[in-house]
Amino acid sequence: MIYPKYADFASINLGKFLPAALLAATLFTVTFAANVQAPLYGVYAAGSGVGVTAVTLAFAAYVAGLMPTLLLLGGLSDRIGRRVPLAAALLFGFVATILLVAFPTWEALAIARFMLGMGIGFAFTAGTAYMTEILGEANAKQAALLVTSVTSLGFGGGALATGISLNFQGATIMPASFIALFILALALSISVFFLPRVDIPKRQASLLRLPVFPPRTWPYGMGLAMAWSATGMTIAVVPLQLEAQGFGAYTGLIIFLSFFVGFLCQPIARQMTERKSLLVGYTLVPLGFLTLVSGLWMQSILLIITGTCITSSASYGFTYLCGVSVFSMRAPEERARATAGLFVYAYLGFSFPVITSGALADMFGLMPALGSFLGFLFTVSLFAIGI
Repeated sequence: MIYPKYADFASINLGKFLPAALLAATLFTVTFAANVQAPLYGVYAAGSGVGVTAVTLAFAAYVAGLMPTLLLLGGLSDRIGRRVPLAAALLFGFVATILLVAFPTWEALAIARFMLGMGIGFAFTAGTAYMTEILGEANAKQAALLVTSVTSLGFGGGALATGISLNFQGATIMPASFIALFILALALSISVFFLPRVDIPKRQASLLRLPVFPPRTWPYGMGLAMAWSATGMTIAVVPLQLEAQGFGAYTGLIIFLSFFVGFLCQPIARQMTERKSLLVGYTLVPLGFLTLVSGLWMQSILLIITGTCITSSASYGFTYLCGVSVFSMRAPEERARATAGLFVYAYLGFSFPVITSGALADMFGLMPALGSFLGFLFTVSLFAIGI
């Protein structure tokens, strides 16, 4: 199966393009909110006097909010329609960020990340299904490509915007990126109700609906789990080492690249079969993180950036695109719940290795923890490629 080319979007008429653009802006804003606070992790930790383990626990509180949403409410939008969950996701991002402005502490960060996780859970399951419904079943691949593109930009864009804001404004707990988020989230939470009612709510369906794991999809789920574990480390743990080495000003850029390069690689990934794209991802993630850790060891910002870019190419390029496409296409009647199933894999990888590495960092130091995680990546990759 070959991925669609971006030129295929030219076949989508204006009546579909405008709603798709509004939905894309909504998904971008929700994911923008997810990491907009990332460059300020050190500030929140200092405000509460906590260590690396506490920072990673607050970071992973995001998954504590997201996993129940995926596991129990992944099909909620099938019952009540797509617009309400999307509006709720935007408001979760708005309130979470307001909370961090009012209380810039580790405790507030944990609560905010929990809320952001719930928002992402609602947005991904409803948004992926809704994009296909808006563009039409014949454009299902284009819909998957559009969702992965805008969410990759959103995840990275929030951190970059805050990094740039801090460079211009200086130390502040209310960077301009937060203000931009407030405006976008409020405007879109109203605008989303003007999206067309092309979805058909299943009124008889249970409100609590478990995720769906389509047959023969586990290698794609495990691949995304491994890839996103590397991204989680890049967001939550690597910035602490950057700060210690005097590279703190690069944090926003590093987090942005950890998502954006993957977005740039999606046109390449779309030309491959899903299987080949997956194998490329399994290869690039450990190699990229090895380069990143080498850069931290030698205190070379060039190697750190290079490693981040290599890892990102898999996490939000090859592995991400093939995972969304496979899970979506193999469960067309349960697309929202299948998307939930994919992200159960993804966010288990996004959280548990990060928490474990945070505990190891407090016991043995950041570099030994990063080295242990690197060994984990190579072990998983060799196992997956071997079968």
